[in-house]
Amino acid sequence: MSRFVEGVIETAATAPTGMVTGGPDAVSRRTWSDLHRLARRIAGGLAGAGLQPGDAVAVLAGSPAEIAPVAQAIWLAGGSMTMLHQPTPRTDLATWRDDTIRVLRMIDAKQVVIGSPFEPMAEVLAAYGITHHLALSLFDGPDFTPVEAAEDGIALLQLTSGSTAEPKAVRITHRNLYANLTDAARHLGCDPSGVMVSWLPMFHDMGMVGCLLLPMLSGMELVSVTPADFLSRPTLWAELMSRHRATITTAPNFAWAVLGRRLAQVSDGELDLSALRVAGNGAEPIDPETMTAFVTTASRFGLPASAVNCCYGAAESTLVISMSEMGDPMLVDVVSADELENSGRALSATSASGVRRLPMLGRPFPSVEVRVVDDDGKPLGERLVGRIQLRGESVTDGYLTTSGFEPARDADGWLDIGDEGYLADGQIVICGRRKDVIIMGGRNIYPTDIERAAGHVEGVRSGNVVAVRLSAGESLSRESFAVLAESRAAGDAAAEEMIRRSVTARVVAEIDVRPAVVKVLPPGSLPKTPSGKLRRAAARGLLD
Repeated sequence: MSRFVEGVIETAATAPTGMVTGGPDAVSRRTWSDLHRLARRIAGGLAGAGLQPGDAVAVLAGSPAEIAPVAQAIWLAGGSMTMLHQPTPRTDLATWRDDTIRVLRMIDAKQVVIGSPFEPMAEVLAAYGITHHLALSLFDGPDFTPVEAAEDGIALLQLTSGSTAEPKAVRITHRNLYANLTDAARHLGCDPSGVMVSWLPMFHDMGMVGCLLLPMLSGMELVSVTPADFLSRPTLWAELMSRHRATITTAPNFAWAVLGRRLAQVSDGELDLSALRVAGNGAEPIDPETMTAFVTTASRFGLPASAVNCCYGAAESTLVISMSEMGDPMLVDVVSADELENSGRALSATSASGVRRLPMLGRPFPSVEVRVVDDDGKPLGERLVGRIQLRGESVTDGYLTTSGFEPARDADGWLDIGDEGYLADGQIVICGRRKDVIIMGGRNIYPTDIERAAGHVEGVRSGNVVAVRLSAGESLSRESFAVLAESRAAGDAAAEEMIRRSVTARVVAEIDVRPAVVKVLPPGSLPKTPSGKLRRAAARGLLD
């Protein structure tokens, strides 16, 4: 039996902790022991329907109370799990249906488990002859004895972010999971004395691996609500941290910005965040100013500044590649913008102007080796910008695609993650996605720098700005870029013109480049992945 499954079973037998779901109005709690007994019955139902070790099972559900036991059941029965992407209010349901069927065929799903609120999808699956179950119908299955799971057997097929029109899934083995989770538990000090609060979607790797499997394996108490719960009332997140004395929580940068603004409206003494040891920020570029502002606001409720934990991760490394050190304040590398953009060197800034402030993301986990290479694959020294590559026990061997298996590593085991960055005192610093770099006048300009500058303009919705590269062509004599910014003032011609002028001035002042286009859009216009990340490539279509 794999070490991951053994660890989950051992935790269920020994830890008094469990999982709280259903908040804020229908709170329910199961101990890890209760959840394991339920998972064994669900595994019995899946096996009774023909599931064999090695078979792929897809899950379409939004309720943590259903997802957690179903996920464990699939592994107890020896299967691999794929969480299907979920539609948003702006999703075209016909397209989503077709993409979902394409994914099911790609992974060769033998069974699909459907939970709330996606029960109507059962009719679609029936029309395609796909074996499926409603999650609740499996809860009364026969008890099941867990099967042997191989260390290198597939545990998780993690769909990559973005459009599923050309789906791709990262293959995560039991070995990958155990290595990454034990690294994370050791680094964060996870054990049954800790409490995690999460609202992250479980179809995303941070939600599934970091905010379900880490507590399930380490025995932390888990308080789990849905993304819809958070988005409908962001202060609920802080209220749950206060009520349950949370010691750890994590979220993308945009969520910390949202929560910080809402906490500014909460009176002193209404919340207690003093127990929080880890306020993790990851899954998208980290803006140091966002976290500084959040700490300033949340310190009124006892949040220690040392709780901020900057993370770097990817599905290709199961989840985490590195985390900043526990108990340290957030470290920011202040470097010369000119040297960074023109020579690819991250040298300390000698003046207050012309600088880039980049968060330091900690040293690689023991199960991940990291190096920086140039375009020819030659390793680079510290503070030289290049391509980030990974290898190690946490790192996937490849992807499952509609054309079959696609290897991800070279002959020496290195995987190119697609990011540009450098190492500073052994810590990882990320500049941006390689494919998004804008080249102007020989300078490598990163969209995140432009987006942060534009996001500080009055009237622009922070975290809802995209900078996209514009190639030289008929209308442009050289490569340039456009800025697309959401604003509640969209539709007011005078206000839009003021925002365009202000964004241009701010970007010129801070980055010393001028956008070819600034477009103001109403809230909700910018395309995002199901986990909330902005999609630059798709946003480019809004310019046409």
